[in-house]
Amino acid sequence: MDNKKTWFITGASKGFGLSLVRQLLNQGQRVAATSRNLEQLKDVVGTDSPSFLPLQVDLGSDSSVKAAIDRTVETFERIDVVVNNAGYGIGGSIEELSDKESRDSFDINVFGTLHVIRHVMPIMRRQHSGHIFNISSIAGIAANTGWAMYAATKFSIVGLTEVLAEDVREFGVKVTIVAPGAFRTSFLTKESLALPECPIAEYQSVRESHEKYLQMNGQQAGDPEKAAAAIIQTATAAEPPLYLLLGEDAYNRAMRKLEFLAEEFKRSEELARSMAYHG
Repeated sequence: MDNKKTWFITGASKGFGLSLVRQLLNQGQRVAATSRNLEQLKDVVGTDSPSFLPLQVDLGSDSSVKAAIDRTVETFERIDVVVNNAGYGIGGSIEELSDKESRDSFDINVFGTLHVIRHVMPIMRRQHSGHIFNISSIAGIAANTGWAMYAATKFSIVGLTEVLAEDVREFGVKVTIVAPGAFRTSFLTKESLALPECPIAEYQSVRESHEKYLQMNGQQAGDPEKAAAAIIQTATAAEPPLYLLLGEDAYNRAMRKLEFLAEEFKRSEELARSMAYHG
């Protein structure tokens, strides 16, 4: 990277977030990184470099996020790139998940992202520059059985990011949706994946889907270091993509979804075109 930038990365103590932090610091970039556990974050990154600002943040709290962003600007004077990476998986049918389980997932996966955007945009507008990466998932484009609530949060990220890109273009701010497939991170471990507290035995296809994914843990094809490098490379592009699909599985699922949508939309074409008034 030619110029030193300040990055703000959520969920930085593991997975994509940790890979990003390490690569960026190795490249001489300034990094503000958040985690629920400050000591864990410091331990895994393992540096006291003045270019690294570890921050303990509750992403479900608007005030906690604001304080972290304020601290970042006080320390580094600006924020150039934001990566809304924090989030967790949640499995189960809608009937099986309690209101609290569902709302908790939205609090982190969606509202945590909204909190960051809300407080970073005034900075980027003043700078007339910046790049926001919102980490969704291929499940936010093409969902699978047994992951309705997770898909709901990730579809939300896709929708809000598409509109965000339009809303902030006039300020010189770029926006990218990142949709990874299966990567060899801690995503399928207990610390990153919630399953229903009260499962319903009749949902056999949901149980089978969960079992298939849990068995995949540690065998995923995707390399998180390559994913982090791709995000860093995209941040240098003059015209970055709105959608960044990561992983061959993600690309294939997205293309199958395109074909599915085209077929489904055409099924109702005649009816759709018959809705106009005829006076």
